[in-house]
Amino acid sequence: MNNRKPKKNTGGQRTGKQRPSERPKRDDQQRGGQQRGGQRPFNKRPSKPAASELKKADDGSMRLNRFIAHAGICSRREADTFITAGSVEVNGKVVSEMGYKVMSGDSVKFDGRLLTPEKLEYVLLNKPKNFLTTTEDDKGRKTVMDLVSNASKSRLLPVGRLDRNTTGLLLFTNDGEMAAKLTHPRYAVRKIYHVVLDRALKVSDLQQIEKGIELEDGSISVDAVSYIAGATKREVGLEIHSGRNRIVRRIFEHLGYEVSKLDRVMFAGLTKKDLPRGQWRALDSKEVSFLKMIGKRS
Repeated sequence: MNNRKPKKNTGGQRTGKQRPSERPKRDDQQRGGQQRGGQRPFNKRPSKPAASELKKADDGSMRLNRFIAHAGICSRREADTFITAGSVEVNGKVVSEMGYKVMSGDSVKFDGRLLTPEKLEYVLLNKPKNFLTTTEDDKGRKTVMDLVSNASKSRLLPVGRLDRNTTGLLLFTNDGEMAAKLTHPRYAVRKIYHVVLDRALKVSDLQQIEKGIELEDGSISVDAVSYIAGATKREVGLEIHSGRNRIVRRIFEHLGYEVSKLDRVMFAGLTKKDLPRGQWRALDSKEVSFLKMIGKRS
């Protein structure tokens, strides 16, 4: 007869053989799946925000600089400058405090004009020749605003500009912050042009453009340049991110060429697909999301 007493189960472990599903976890599993380098695992469930944080996020407030940007006045950074300069009033009082928040129903004025946050809209135009990129012209000439006059009830403004005789893509929006970002050199927004010259471009000149050219206002380099496949050497494709005035025309004029036609075929990832000359279309949600990611993908 076996009088041995059964061993006590210390530490909560089972005696005898363990089932496969009950085997001890490895060290890395016991540490919550922590990866090398001390990085937190992607599948780790985030902690819930405190109730006070939820209340702060859901109280309907908005930073004043963001409110101004949503009204289509300028970017948030520029709005900060206007706020500190005393150009903004909230409920009849000048506000110069950075980080100030406004609530729904507050009256906000900029330089004495009442602001109303608008639905942000984005319209893409395939600009034809002989239209000025300006909101108005004192000589009564045609402007790009004539082409998008029925696109929105909001006041849309062009993002950047195209010369009167340059055709192609031009974006309009009431999103001041987006417009500022797309035209700022820091974000190096890509633009592709189809260039038609008065004569064939020499290979040596094409190579010179690739290397970079010194203009009167400084050096300029392009992202890519090549002959158009299936066309004569008068036609060139050029990719550039500089927004300097008349920069594409000036590159070729510097080398002794005259630009006969200049068409912007791509701007910030947007193309002319299914957009006839002189027509406009609203951007879809995917295109807007793509533009908002510019500057965040680095």
